Amino acid sequence: MRFLLPLLLVFSLFASAQNNYPQDYFSNPLEIPLILSGTFAELRSNHFHSGLDIKTQQRTGLNVKAVASGFVSRIKVSHYGYGKALYITHPNGYTSVYAHLQKFAPEIEAYVKKHQYEQEGYEIELFPHADELPVEKDSLVAYSGNSGGSGGPHLHFEIRDKDERPMNPMLFGIDVKDTTVPVVKSLYVFPLDENAFVNNSQSKQKLRLTALNNGDYVAESIQAVGKIGFGISTIDRQDLAANSNGVYNIQTFVNGSRNFELDFQCFSFDETKHINQLIDYEHFSKNKERLQKLFKKNNPLSILKSTLNDGVLSIQDSTNSVYKIRVADYKNNESWVTLQIKGSKNSMSAPQPTKTTPYFIKANETTNLKAVNVSVDFYKDTFYDDFYIDFEVKNDTLKLHEDVVATMKDFTISYDVSQYNSDDIDKLYIARLIGYKQFPSYTYTKRQGNTLTASTKKLGTYALAMDTIKPTITASNFKNGQWLSKYRFLEVKIDDDESGISNYRATVNGKWILMEYDYKTKTLTYDFNDEVITDTQNNLKVIVTDNVGNNSTFEALFYRK
Repeated sequence: MRFLLPLLLVFSLFASAQNNYPQDYFSNPLEIPLILSGTFAELRSNHFHSGLDIKTQQRTGLNVKAVASGFVSRIKVSHYGYGKALYITHPNGYTSVYAHLQKFAPEIEAYVKKHQYEQEGYEIELFPHADELPVEKDSLVAYSGNSGGSGGPHLHFEIRDKDERPMNPMLFGIDVKDTTVPVVKSLYVFPLDENAFVNNSQSKQKLRLTALNNGDYVAESIQAVGKIGFGISTIDRQDLAANSNGVYNIQTFVNGSRNFELDFQCFSFDETKHINQLIDYEHFSKNKERLQKLFKKNNPLSILKSTLNDGVLSIQDSTNSVYKIRVADYKNNESWVTLQIKGSKNSMSAPQPTKTTPYFIKANETTNLKAVNVSVDFYKDTFYDDFYIDFEVKNDTLKLHEDVVATMKDFTISYDVSQYNSDDIDKLYIARLIGYKQFPSYTYTKRQGNTLTASTKKLGTYALAMDTIKPTITASNFKNGQWLSKYRFLEVKIDDDESGISNYRATVNGKWILMEYDYKTKTLTYDFNDEVITDTQNNLKVIVTDNVGNNSTFEALFYRK
């Protein structure tokens, strides 16, 4: 049964919001129909997705075009994250972004490599002047790829405003075929204080959903009293792809009045960290399911709109309420969830005891925890809420709660390592112990005298780890003494199983060469088309260093005409 009265308001709000953006200014960045593997602002680990992920037919090397005239204002090349990324500023004040590229168009590629060779580094960030690299609409600017943190070939595409805020590109007329309604995967109810009960419990509860033929849902009714809220797990799919993507808008209504809205039109990078307060972070940590809380609690996110009582429902005894959730994609395909709430004191039971520890965190205060040779510094506003924290040190292992509490900023872990000899200290690092087998994962570690420190946003178990093993380096596509005249690329595999690769340097006959590092394949690649190798006999030397300073050197001879 459709909830018709608010629907007219919904459509009018959507129409007014979407008409504020130029509709014919930007064109398709690819020469193929747009099919998405990721939508704007969908929920990712520790951030909102800042653009559209456009499928490239499982290939790399497709032409990437400027969506409007302008100039290349920024180029960034990274091992991780966006990989090879290009930023074009347009006369109307917006900037388009193209990421995970294979390479740039010839003129831009030459500009980048010139600076890489000057700086003798693969990773680089450049800010060309407006007259250095102008581009015309629909001109070739790059080729699609799989660089950086990409999980497969695709183009990551963004539009940002003058304040560098990412905007939903579909607001500008970037069109994707979508007639499919969103899917609601699960619904939970949360008692929100010590006086709130749902079905005789103060615990979060999953509610049974019944799917209707028209794409809507009916949730099982509940008995409740006190302040409660809801959380939803939902996805959207477009017509031409089976990917589980993010939705565009979520609204809730109580007895016909709207009391909460999530509106995914734009956000700032400064606020994207608050995603872990929007979702039920503990639930995600334990179940790998992102429940979006449909109530606001200590969260400054700008995407939270039109909240009445912060989305919290105050249920009184002997009342009946109808709670509805509208989930919509950008094309206004929608799914509704309907829930009956009966206010009843009969839903109350004995309050659950609060788990306590000797250590209590006040979110608005700085806290230092110290035991034996370990100390932890939580700065003001590290956390959103006050809570009792588990803190225990045994030998060099720190148990610091579980990773079930969302953080806003880094905190610092410090180890006094004066009991170790100086040679061993050089090889020590602070590791987070991961998984059932407690595998040590390197956390960026600094040393000052006999103190090691690491900054992190994750609670969990930490320990000192030692790495005395050098990185490995092996030739991938050639052998020592081989003629490589017909080769386009020179490839070397590098790896480090302990603290991980920190940096590398490659030379031929003592001259630095540009080798691109793909951490996913653990491969360094040199392109002979760079034309810096002119001798017939060539001595390749590669030095690789891990994160505690262990280094390995590889040398090989090759010939080339």
